Amino acid sequence: MRIAVIGPGAVGGVIAAWLAQNPALDVEVCARTPFDRLEVETPGRSLVATPRVLTAPDQADPVDWAIVTTKTYDAVATGAWLARLVGPETRVAVLQNGVEHVERFTPYVPAQRITPAVVDIPAERSAPGRVRQRRDGTILVPSGAAGEAFVALFAHTPIGVSVTDDFRTAAWKKLALNCAGAVNALTLMPSGVAAREPIAQIMRALVAECVAVGRAEGAVLPGDLGDTVVAGYRSGPADGINSLHADRAAGRPMELDARNGVIMRLGAKHGIATPVNAMVVALIEAAAG
Repeated sequence: MRIAVIGPGAVGGVIAAWLAQNPALDVEVCARTPFDRLEVETPGRSLVATPRVLTAPDQADPVDWAIVTTKTYDAVATGAWLARLVGPETRVAVLQNGVEHVERFTPYVPAQRITPAVVDIPAERSAPGRVRQRRDGTILVPSGAAGEAFVALFAHTPIGVSVTDDFRTAAWKKLALNCAGAVNALTLMPSGVAAREPIAQIMRALVAECVAVGRAEGAVLPGDLGDTVVAGYRSGPADGINSLHADRAAGRPMELDARNGVIMRLGAKHGIATPVNAMVVALIEAAAG
């Protein structure tokens, strides 16, 4: 089975390295920068993999699975890869932040070919092909034939890949976690900053707006989700750095729209005020220049 991983950054590098451990899978990665091999420090051991590295869409041919792990703002560039990778039987899995996985790629792939995925794999890339995976993590995909086929790809890995009958709720719960992480990008401080109660209160306010909008979109979200999110930040590694924080610190483009802007946009659609998310987005954009 041929698999292409588009965007071998932190999460994409982990995914590609683990899939490549199965000799029955022919794995290639679609990248901007060439590298000789993947090296991933996992919680259990060091992984080394040597997938084919493609650096231009015209090098690609149709595959069985195209797994998208690019940033949400790279949809157009990813679409150029999909134009070459997607054949009559190709399935596309979208492992990205936010709640608009399918909508983001229907300009390039029919919706029925797309399997959205909620990913929780804390990882950081130090250089092209070099990744630190902090824990095994999980991936959730919708129930159905495509979801079950995706789960089967990871049977040989310690990553907890499973299906859910309520993907919408799963995606909004992940968005609640991500939207709170905007505080880290704003302060340029790692997860341990959540130990400060004034910071935790801001995170809870961000999540409360996410919950209100998510419920309006049909997600089933508990009222105490903000407390759960803060507790998760406090119990995790104090030096953990989320991708929004890492991107701002490195001067790279950020996924603000997918993580916080979407709450503002969909909130406006439903007539729900989201002033805390709007304030944090404005401050991050101003600070980033």
